[in-house]
Amino acid sequence: MKRKNYALNQLLIAILFFAGNTILFAQKTFTNPILEYGPDPFSTFHDGYYYYTHTMQDRLVLFKTKNLADLKNAEQKTIWIAPKNTDYSAEIWAPEFHFINGKWYAYFAADNGSNNTHRMYVLENASKDPMKGEWIFKGKIAAKTDKWAIDGNIFTFKNQLYMIWSGWEGDTNGQQNIYIAKMKSPTEIDGDRVRISSPTNSWELFGALHDDVNPPQVNVNEGPQFLSHNGKVFIVFSASGCWTDNYSLGLLTFTGKNNLLDASAWVKSDNPILQQSDKNKVYAPGHNSFFKSPNGKEDWILYHANSNPGEGCGMKRSPRMQKIQWDKKGNPVIGKPEAAGIPLNIPSL
Repeated sequence: MKRKNYALNQLLIAILFFAGNTILFAQKTFTNPILEYGPDPFSTFHDGYYYYTHTMQDRLVLFKTKNLADLKNAEQKTIWIAPKNTDYSAEIWAPEFHFINGKWYAYFAADNGSNNTHRMYVLENASKDPMKGEWIFKGKIAAKTDKWAIDGNIFTFKNQLYMIWSGWEGDTNGQQNIYIAKMKSPTEIDGDRVRISSPTNSWELFGALHDDVNPPQVNVNEGPQFLSHNGKVFIVFSASGCWTDNYSLGLLTFTGKNNLLDASAWVKSDNPILQQSDKNKVYAPGHNSFFKSPNGKEDWILYHANSNPGEGCGMKRSPRMQKIQWDKKGNPVIGKPEAAGIPLNIPSL
């Protein structure tokens, strides 16, 4: 009897496995946007699953799925809610999850209700599955000068851990720059920061309004993301105010050998590599992240955008994704943002 039950159980498991994979593989295409809402989208791939998140303002929510094109049906879990009356109780922006040295880390920007106090913070989880285990608050993560900071991105280059982020030069709001620093550990920056980009080109300066009607705004470089391909190193960043339709993506290319802290070795593209498209009805595309296809052969970009002009930085921003191409020199080519509702092939399985 036990043998029959065992055989029956194995048969049921096989059927369920086959059915699940049939559903997964049956989906050949998807359409943008992949969710109705989701600014600052980020995903990472680990042990066969994509772990996705986006800005939720007062909490960190993690999605788990084998197929980002089917994100609407992904498992979800709130892993942390901002405690009230703390330095990190409000404006939880641009979270990222990373698996480093056998542990999970969640990085995010937060403030106490005043934007002037924005800093980066980190949580740690020793579980190999980030949907399980305990997320422990490890505190603020800051460079020696400890200035305003948002949009932290963590990456490894030649066995050294780095952090890049958007910050102010001083203590008052006026301009957001891109900074880089080495890290001693996943929870601590080593020494001080180095500025590698400031908004200087015309396409980086939209939104800096100073008149009697509009409040003064700032010139913006933010949302930096590390990208590498065939030995070349890049940082893709968001430029201009997110409150404008001209929010776009710029490219920094590392031209040095080993020292990523050499500011002179970072060369900025003359033009955006992704910008609004009236033809495709995609506006203010920005704040991206990158991921590989399940088979590891394709590079994809995640970014948020609006479907109508004038929708700004609010609740209309939705996550979209599209495949990256590479030119003969090994540089990323994104092209125009894909129009909503157009069938696209899913990332290769």
